Amino acid sequence: MQLDPWGRTNISDYSKLFDEFGISRFDEILDSIQNPHPYMRRGIIFGHRGYESIVDAINTNKPFSVMSGFMPSGMVHLGGKMVMDEIIWHQQQNADTFVGIADMEAHAVRGMSWDLCRDIGINEYIVSLIALGFEPGGHIYFQSDSTTVQKLAFELGIKANLSEMSAIYGFSGETNVSHLQSAVTQSADIMQPQLEEFGGPKPTVIPVGADQDPHIRLTRGLADKMNMFLVEQRDGHVSVRTKTAVADVLKMVAKKTGGKLYKEHVDIKDGDIEHIRSVVSDIELKSGGYAFMPPASTYHRFMSGLTGGKMSSSIPDSLIALTEKPKSAAKKIMRGKTGGRQTLEEQKELGGEPENCTIYELMLFHLVEDDKHLAEIHSECIEGERMCGTCKKEAAELMHTFLAEHQEKRELAKEQLDEYGLCEYIKYLK
Repeated sequence: MQLDPWGRTNISDYSKLFDEFGISRFDEILDSIQNPHPYMRRGIIFGHRGYESIVDAINTNKPFSVMSGFMPSGMVHLGGKMVMDEIIWHQQQNADTFVGIADMEAHAVRGMSWDLCRDIGINEYIVSLIALGFEPGGHIYFQSDSTTVQKLAFELGIKANLSEMSAIYGFSGETNVSHLQSAVTQSADIMQPQLEEFGGPKPTVIPVGADQDPHIRLTRGLADKMNMFLVEQRDGHVSVRTKTAVADVLKMVAKKTGGKLYKEHVDIKDGDIEHIRSVVSDIELKSGGYAFMPPASTYHRFMSGLTGGKMSSSIPDSLIALTEKPKSAAKKIMRGKTGGRQTLEEQKELGGEPENCTIYELMLFHLVEDDKHLAEIHSECIEGERMCGTCKKEAAELMHTFLAEHQEKRELAKEQLDEYGLCEYIKYLK
């Protein structure tokens, strides 16, 4: 299986991701999360990397960050809303929140002009993000305007190499250099929340679809390469190994931890590894290093297109944009592919198949907040008590209401850009 962050990924069996890419199952940590997001409860978020650190930070009120981004290549639809919902939920759990508009990626990969990137980034993504509930105090930025991200990308690029990036992304000799650079820039987006100006190293989660996992793998590898030390448990001892640190810094580690100094490592008997990591992190920061923590990630399932198969901007009836007219969206739902039987008699006798129904999926992902009501819809469908027309009508009404309310909030959001430090982009509003 090849995961492609730029749109050619089709995942039919999510379970393969656990074995082939080492993604962990989210349901194994669900019980440790207080008041989980509906995407978590309903199995829509199915996997993660290192999310335990985020759960611990939430449960113990420790600092942590959430970061994700959007390539401004077209209208924001319900798939993009999922990422926005996850960002906002983590912000509500007191995360320091970062949202990057990946205009450098759009320019390098899609050939889009800088002005068009601004236009789409503001009018589609940022305005909808605010309308959905993103609060002031978070960090919203365009990659091309962030010298912090660009400088960090340059530093990370020193540790990245073509062979590794080709293995992760499937790059060929025809891939342009700016495309490669945009991938490293996304790593800088991900690591930015851990820079000293934003409070230093802390657990950071990146909510994404599974197709974005290559970015996470690249960044976790680069975070490790950027650090001076490797701290690991070995036969009951804690070993601190140097990668780039000079001898005097390693001596400082030995002194602060009470460990025995060797040429390239310090050995500490009966040491608490988390305490030692904290001590070593502090020494690294004082010595001019980064002490990055590997970023965590969550992975959500893709929504199906209303016509069946994948959502695609080339098939307008397959998706619903957040800026779409409510009546148009409702009509699309009434034409949507269901999991119903061929005839009314078969539906009553055999029941429907909600797992293969785009209308039920809309309710599961976005439209029905009450878990009990959703369970009733599912049960009535498989027992042949609910007909497809009933579901379509309910979903169409709910979508009409949501879009009408969301679009009213979008107009209010346009008047609030200054509260989010985005005054310079007001001129792009439509």
